[in-house]
Amino acid sequence: MIRVDHLTKKYGSKVAVNDLSFELRSGAVTGFLGPNGSGKSTTMRCIVGLDRPTSGRATIGGKEYRELSSPLTTVGALLDGKAFHRKRTARQHLVNVARTHGFPLARVDEVLALTGLDSVAKKKVGGFSLGMSQRLGIAGALLGDPEVLLFDEPVNGLDPDGVRWVRNLMRSLASEGRTVLVSSHLMSEMALTADDLIVIGRGELIAQGPISQFTASAQRTATVVAGPDMDAIERALSDAGFPCRRWAADAEHPFGLATVVGVKGRELGPALHAAGCELHELSEIHSSLEDVYMELTSGSLEYSIGSAASPAPAGHAVGPGFAGQEVRPDLAGQTARSGSANFADYAGHGETASLAPDAAIASHPARSGESFAQAAHDGPSEPTGTATGEPPTQAPAPPGFPNRFDAVPATPPPVPDGVHRLEPQAPVPAHEAGTAMKEDLR
Repeated sequence: MIRVDHLTKKYGSKVAVNDLSFELRSGAVTGFLGPNGSGKSTTMRCIVGLDRPTSGRATIGGKEYRELSSPLTTVGALLDGKAFHRKRTARQHLVNVARTHGFPLARVDEVLALTGLDSVAKKKVGGFSLGMSQRLGIAGALLGDPEVLLFDEPVNGLDPDGVRWVRNLMRSLASEGRTVLVSSHLMSEMALTADDLIVIGRGELIAQGPISQFTASAQRTATVVAGPDMDAIERALSDAGFPCRRWAADAEHPFGLATVVGVKGRELGPALHAAGCELHELSEIHSSLEDVYMELTSGSLEYSIGSAASPAPAGHAVGPGFAGQEVRPDLAGQTARSGSANFADYAGHGETASLAPDAAIASHPARSGESFAQAAHDGPSEPTGTATGEPPTQAPAPPGFPNRFDAVPATPPPVPDGVHRLEPQAPVPAHEAGTAMKEDLR
């Protein structure tokens, strides 16, 4: 239903969208992803006729928005969650839209109930929270029962229950055959909501395709193998042409484990079965949408505070969620694997590995890099620290401070010259405190 053909939009010398082309299919939720300033909102405004493209065009059912005979029954859009008259009530806002477009007033009550606003329908919009305003914007988009829906970050300001409601609403609308385009910065939510993805950066298309091509392709899959005889498992995999990486034992895997990157579990099973290996685990780990998104857009950030793929300094963890955090020296160099491990946890080799773009989705020349398989096939990792029975060592503490594993001393360290220590004072009675405040105010 929506087709964007070589769309370019400039504001003076600023190029917001540059030769962007894509097409959305009906009956699917398409996630529209990109960093801040990448051109997502500008593209949506061009689709609904709020901005005129510098060149190219955006069409809905083969027509530009201005050519539609009944726009609100064709396209519903939420582009600004606060674009309402503050002195009007929620019901007044929707009634005005309904009357100007010939919609029955009964439809107003329907969308108010659908969005959970029926209890505050007579409340002025100026007193709405951001989440309530988002719900009112969604109600306005649904008022004409349109075939196409555009939502620009609709879950902003919503609580978890509201986020789930929006997700279910999107899925329900798509199941009815409608076309749904939704932008968001919440990768975890997009992974649960979207069928297809479009990723742009600096106004240009980076990648497009079904979400499975972003997260579940072979190049973004690591297979975990564990059993009581890890040496036999490693030999069987090596003989079958699947080099693996060994990991030290932990509480979850008392005999250790091995990972093979870029290969699905169903490809390893026959070789392990033929070798008679006893298995305790044969599972696949896929890269998260957030990992893939960060890799694809790493060269398109307008506002960046540093590279997430930079090697961590010695004594610092490099696993996801631990970048730059100090760790015990006996664990330095090991990639963290806690709770539900993700692909990046097992794919790296002492540092964050680069994603190998899938040919089906990567269209930007700057997205190439070392594959996960190359990073993971450097050889077995040697267990360190307590994994080999060695006692933990401590990093030297700064002068005047206790070591991290020592008991805190009963007396505090000496105060340097020129610094005055604040001694504890007796509490001041309430009536005296009030008198003192009055004196201060005079």
